[in-house]
Amino acid sequence: MGRISISCLFPASWHFSISPAGCPRILNTHLRQIIVISILAAAVSLLYFSVVIIRNKYGRLSRDKKFQRYLARVTDIEATDTNNPNVNYGIVVDCGSSGSRIFVYCWPRHNGNPHDLLDIRQMRDKNRKPVVMKIKPGISEFATSPEKVSDYISPLLNFAAEHVPRAKHKETPLYILCTAGMRILPESQQSAILEDLLTDIPVHFDFLFSDSHAEVISGKQEGVYAWIGINFVLGRFEHIEDDDEAVVEVNIPGSESSEAILRKRTAGILDMGGVSTQIAYEVPKTVSFASSQQEEIAKNLLAEFNLGCDVHQTEHVYRVYVATFLGFGGNAARQRYEDRIFANTIQKNRLLGKQTGLIPDTPYLDPCLPLDIKDEIQQNGQTLYLRGTGDFDLCRETIQPFMNKTNETQTSLNGVYQPPIHFQNSEFYGFSEFYYCTEDVLRMGGDYNAATFTKAAKDYCATKWSILRERFDRGLYASHADLHRLKYQCFKSAWMFEVFHRGFSFPVNYKNLKTALQVYDKEVQWTLGAILYRTRFLPLRSVRFPGKSEAPAAAAVCHLPSCSEGALHLGRLVAERCAFSPIRVHRPIVS
Repeated sequence: MGRISISCLFPASWHFSISPAGCPRILNTHLRQIIVISILAAAVSLLYFSVVIIRNKYGRLSRDKKFQRYLARVTDIEATDTNNPNVNYGIVVDCGSSGSRIFVYCWPRHNGNPHDLLDIRQMRDKNRKPVVMKIKPGISEFATSPEKVSDYISPLLNFAAEHVPRAKHKETPLYILCTAGMRILPESQQSAILEDLLTDIPVHFDFLFSDSHAEVISGKQEGVYAWIGINFVLGRFEHIEDDDEAVVEVNIPGSESSEAILRKRTAGILDMGGVSTQIAYEVPKTVSFASSQQEEIAKNLLAEFNLGCDVHQTEHVYRVYVATFLGFGGNAARQRYEDRIFANTIQKNRLLGKQTGLIPDTPYLDPCLPLDIKDEIQQNGQTLYLRGTGDFDLCRETIQPFMNKTNETQTSLNGVYQPPIHFQNSEFYGFSEFYYCTEDVLRMGGDYNAATFTKAAKDYCATKWSILRERFDRGLYASHADLHRLKYQCFKSAWMFEVFHRGFSFPVNYKNLKTALQVYDKEVQWTLGAILYRTRFLPLRSVRFPGKSEAPAAAAVCHLPSCSEGALHLGRLVAERCAFSPIRVHRPIVS
């Protein structure tokens, strides 16, 4: 009788042999063969599942290592080692409409690989707190007294100067970037404010600060910086390391080669504030247009930029679509909705001789307010009384005309051009109102599911206001949810749903939207993207130029053919355009 041996490269206890002759004689030959085959099948199954378990274990370890690497980069809470000479620093001042904030960033010496980006993170003080400071009011308040702007911003710069080592000041770039508040000022007032900064700051501070370091950035630039910051934190600019990583085929803008390359899939962002809504995502393929007019509009919505240190390396060239829609934020949308209600109701009352909404006993029935809640709209000395009916579907139907959609192809809100999104191979993060709408009351922030969200929103809207108040008093909602949130949650849920699915045309079965307040437990500011973009040619290594002493590390640039040796002067970049090329508007390629 033969012998069956089973052996593999596992511990000795895993080796065994089976001989049919060893089976009890009381069993007939046929039954003994069945037993042997069963044992053999069980052994093979055990071997298979062992291999699967080991593979999963090491695969999971690989994924865990990646996650821990990203997590360590953005949740690093150790104090910055200011005694380390290899640490470099950068400063960004965000001059917003309500105030100005200064952020100090730092990064270790670059590893020398031109394919890798700088590992930038926020500086932390000796108490492990981020080096951030805010002052009020906004810089635009000095429109009529620009000579006071330098004094206004000095406390922020003094704060940064105290934290950045004195020996590093001359090689630490300072950027003062102004946003919404300054954009609405006349160009003459903008120039006067910037001129005061450019004139006075170099007198009192030694930071690397030149003409292009103080400017009013556009909404598109701000959106691009936010997109860069989010994807940097998510590690989407790094090399593909595992087969299970999501990738996309990309036609590199401006590349001589027509062949597509594979690289990590980047994440798009959706941000709905109180006044506006913004969308930004990479457009990996060349785009076509329905009309020449659409092509002209697209020029202002597409941006191409290179995050790499060498302008001739296209690995980190990205084409990003950014569009901002004023009036489409949650609060602004509610205001537009109420204005329409007021005007239409007053007109109907006048034509039909009715009193709807003019007295509390005959209120206007608002489907976008929770059931039985009472509210008022006051305009021009008149009051319109409302009572909620909590009808989520009717609310959605009522607000659809506010999307201002057109019949033209490839358009979104207000008929604005929107390049195609590969929904089957894409990922988006929804911030601000996208998160508040899903989490504050409905408690389902994170992975978005349209069916689950719709059911929860319907149930909430149809719940009596007295019950919602009782739940609020019992602390069943998010700690920062207030009565204003409860009152307008029904409307904002419908608005968010319509903007996402009807406005931006995401299918209702889209599974790759994550609503979030933070990424890896950290709030990601657009200033991170700004410093990453603007320092991409900075310190990779010290470079010696013929006839010149070694330049300070932070002033060293890559070997760029377009940069002249004369760009370096006393550690400062005189030829600023050599180091920092602006985000340029992309002239779309018609395929």
